[in-house]
Amino acid sequence: MKKLMVLLIGVFFLAGCAVVKTPLTGFIYSDVKAPFAVTSNTGADRVGTAEATSILGIVALGDASIDAAAKSAGITKIHHVDEHVTGILGIYARYKVVVYGE
Repeated sequence: MKKLMVLLIGVFFLAGCAVVKTPLTGFIYSDVKAPFAVTSNTGADRVGTAEATSILGIVALGDASIDAAAKSAGITKIHHVDEHVTGILGIYARYKVVVYGE
């Protein structure tokens, strides 16, 4: 019985560890798109993305920078930037940056 309690407590503490920045939080599931930044540049015919992921808040990998997203599409003049956040039960989280420009 004692081992079961320790296991349940461990699962409880790990279940909420994979957290990602988001304008809205859903404890069970989140899938939110939101604006991040706007510039005065005109034209948005290219779209670049970059992302980072986290598993249980123990391992987090990726480059979700605006620079990485812009480089992925060859963007030199950024028009605007959006973010897309996904989270599942604190087990998995993904943060994606979407850059629009020319």
